[in-house]
Amino acid sequence: MPTTRATTKDRSAVRTLLRLWPYVRPVRARLLTAAAVAVLASCVGLVIPLVLKWMVDGPVADRDPAGVWLGALYLLLLGVGEAVLFGLRRWLVARPLSSVEAGMRADLYRHLQRLPVAFHDRWASGQLLSRGTTDLMLLRMFLAFPLTFLLVNFVTILIGVVIMVLQDWTLGLVILGPAVPVMVMCVIFEKRYAHVARLAQDQVGDLTTVVEESVLGIRIIKGFGRHRSQARAFRELARTLRGTELRKAGLLATIWAVIVTLPEAAIGAALVVGSVQVADGSLTAGTLVAFLSTALALRWPVESIGFLLAMSQEAATATERYFEVMDEAPEDPAVGADAERAGERGLRFHGVRFRYPDAPPDSPPVLDHVDLHIRPGESMALVGATGSGKTTLTALVPRLYEVTSGRITLDGADIAAMSREELRAQVAMAFEEPTLFSASVGENVLMGAGDSAGAAELNRALAVAQADFAHALPQGTDTQVGEQGLSLSGGQRQRLALARAVVGRPRFLVLDDPLSALDVHTEAAVEAALRDVLADTTALIVAHRPSTVLLADRVALLSGGRITAVGTHHELLRTNAEYAHLMSGTEEAEDER
Repeated sequence: MPTTRATTKDRSAVRTLLRLWPYVRPVRARLLTAAAVAVLASCVGLVIPLVLKWMVDGPVADRDPAGVWLGALYLLLLGVGEAVLFGLRRWLVARPLSSVEAGMRADLYRHLQRLPVAFHDRWASGQLLSRGTTDLMLLRMFLAFPLTFLLVNFVTILIGVVIMVLQDWTLGLVILGPAVPVMVMCVIFEKRYAHVARLAQDQVGDLTTVVEESVLGIRIIKGFGRHRSQARAFRELARTLRGTELRKAGLLATIWAVIVTLPEAAIGAALVVGSVQVADGSLTAGTLVAFLSTALALRWPVESIGFLLAMSQEAATATERYFEVMDEAPEDPAVGADAERAGERGLRFHGVRFRYPDAPPDSPPVLDHVDLHIRPGESMALVGATGSGKTTLTALVPRLYEVTSGRITLDGADIAAMSREELRAQVAMAFEEPTLFSASVGENVLMGAGDSAGAAELNRALAVAQADFAHALPQGTDTQVGEQGLSLSGGQRQRLALARAVVGRPRFLVLDDPLSALDVHTEAAVEAALRDVLADTTALIVAHRPSTVLLADRVALLSGGRITAVGTHHELLRTNAEYAHLMSGTEEAEDER
């Protein structure tokens, strides 16, 4: 998928962040307690200037050493109390917020498993990875710090201003002078920063995609000497991301300069005005000390507004990106109990039409009114030119894609009315490009069987797929095959994928050119073993070689998105010129090999 460039012009950060409430609700008690503790800690900090006022106007003015030491003890206790309360706040939020992040990540992963293949065709994996890692980390940081301190700082500033105004209202007005321009700047900053934050997080997803593709495709990069071009592409994306991050830093520096400079100027003005008032006797020295101490205590709450707003915008963007995936509609829920069953058995395509979901509405369909019947226990080979839609047709059977119109039935039951769990328990599939996971050989194969399958089923499937090489691996079938199974050859991966398809003894078997990576002798051995399996199942086999076609009872020719001929291999060779041409090309290639 190209990078998502969602607009943030009309987005409300508050409304976006409120979508986190279902995840936060279970830990709301601890978060509220932590916020209350943080407010109490800030209020303790505001008591310190009042103690200073008492000391200056009392023991210091009266030259009372005992009173000074008592005041110092009060200040020490207040400082220790403030530190303990802030430590308690951090302890209160650490564990529950880790649980929130873990829960959101688990929900995202579970949802990704339920989304249709068409969704994964559109979205780059790096964009999904960045949503499950970087974005969720930003959300945890927001819940741990900015969410609490936006409230704490607001309360602290409000209480501090009240204390200062009560000390001396004229000095209070001087301090409040910068409030309006600071608020205006914050509004402007928030709008601009939201756009740049979204841009940066999308670019992180693009960069993650390039890194992931480079790691998975390292053999291609090295084999074709493309490391320089890949490094150049990475540098360009990294440079673009760096520029965006610098724009973020520039915006943050601007708002910070305003937020720091104007209040500092106001404190300086208050110092001058207050000193004049102390000199003419209208204000006590203790009151001025208390006033200025309170103003200085509010410097951090005021100065932190900039980066708290920045972190809040980044969290709102992360929330937006997270729910862009979560809002995608999953595969249709199960309705298997009401599946209507007709008398006709086997696998049948009834006027099936298919167009990819993201294809233009006026584009021709990939498949158009496909009618095909595979009888119970029959094997049907599917043959066609490159790009004719063979792989797409096979992907419709396990509902990796949904038909645009028409229907597909298994033993008379419409697969659209079956739950995917029920459907995929009956249909097994082996793809032309085998995918193996970072797990053992046995675990990869037994993914195609139920939880009760064991060593006997595993050994049988390996024998059918002529994958007995697995027993000779360093740890036998417990050997870890590594990411994507790249520690194995292409033929070995394909045989393990075939073993995974047959291990569960499925009633319906869909094979997408499963022997393309095998040598002639291995292919012959696999075909011989497959004939026993195919005798007990209904199978649809995409085939390019005559040897694979001969596994099937009949052959269907797919041309122009339609089934144009059905018959045995020898019948179609005699009666269909297009089929004869396709098979003659493969036969010549076989002879040359």
